[in-house]
Amino acid sequence: MLLCFIIAIPAWFLGNAVPVVGSPVFGILAGMMLSLFFPHLTGLNWKSGGFEKGIKMTSKKLLQLSIILLGFGMNLFHVFKVGSQSVLVILVTLSASFVTAYLVGKSLSLDAKVTTLIGMGTSICGGSAIAATAPVIEASDEEVAHAISTIFLFNVLAVFIFPAFGRFLGLSDMGFGMWAGTAINDTSSVVAAGTAWSSAAGNDTALAFATIVKLTRTLMIVPITLVLAIYTARKKALLAGMDERKNEFADTENFNFIKVFPWFVIGFLAAAVVNTVFELGEFSTLLVTFGKFLIVMAMAAIGLNTKIKKLLTQGLKPVILGICCWIAVAGASLLVQSAIRMW
Repeated sequence: MLLCFIIAIPAWFLGNAVPVVGSPVFGILAGMMLSLFFPHLTGLNWKSGGFEKGIKMTSKKLLQLSIILLGFGMNLFHVFKVGSQSVLVILVTLSASFVTAYLVGKSLSLDAKVTTLIGMGTSICGGSAIAATAPVIEASDEEVAHAISTIFLFNVLAVFIFPAFGRFLGLSDMGFGMWAGTAINDTSSVVAAGTAWSSAAGNDTALAFATIVKLTRTLMIVPITLVLAIYTARKKALLAGMDERKNEFADTENFNFIKVFPWFVIGFLAAAVVNTVFELGEFSTLLVTFGKFLIVMAMAAIGLNTKIKKLLTQGLKPVILGICCWIAVAGASLLVQSAIRMW
């Protein structure tokens, strides 16, 4: 855990200096480089102990804690007030992303968990959604690394493409804010694109609206991860039953909902409620910052457990899936806005 903490410190500052890339990406890259050149750090080559237990703890438990802390950055009153205008667009873009991810993932014969992570990252909130989904579907570190690297690519592209294309389309300030908030993956990239647009427009309308819409999208982590948790647990119970009974139908009466329930997602929602009721102010900012730092630590741990050679075996398939999901989300957002005459 201390090793992950040490890796996260420079990654954190690099991410603040280059927000388009972001600290989590620097963290996972640093971890992967250390794993490549110093494989004994993961404990794989050390017969007398090693770092593997702490690395696993950081990539799993601290990652879940980080999601809970991010909830302190949500004010539900503000989100519901402004976000209610974006619910239809968000629901359509979510559907477009998941349908596209499923169909394209199947056609590319891409791993189902990688497909799910990229779909979640594209439709909800980039790295945070991937971080929340990974433990629910029991994704491996390589699968998380695939998804994070794919989402990172489109985060960078979005900052440059969206403002220019938005002006080409003649979007209003609110229209661009809606588009950026519903179609750009990561919060930092939403803010960067919104800032670029608002600077040119001479007002903060697009930036403020995009940020609130993005926060509304983030809340979708709660219902979707709950559905994924139930689906994953049922699937495991079915497979276990089939193995035990030699391909007979599984008995899922002993399905333990309490055991598989992703409690950290409820913690995220509870943190949002606390912040909404008590208005924690600067203290909530501190908690959210700490949560983001824990994500960087977790990404460093995932990087340490990632085998680069294995990561490269998927080739361009995750990127192709990411492109398709991104186009589907961006296009669906514009189509719905056009239909309800937001621009």
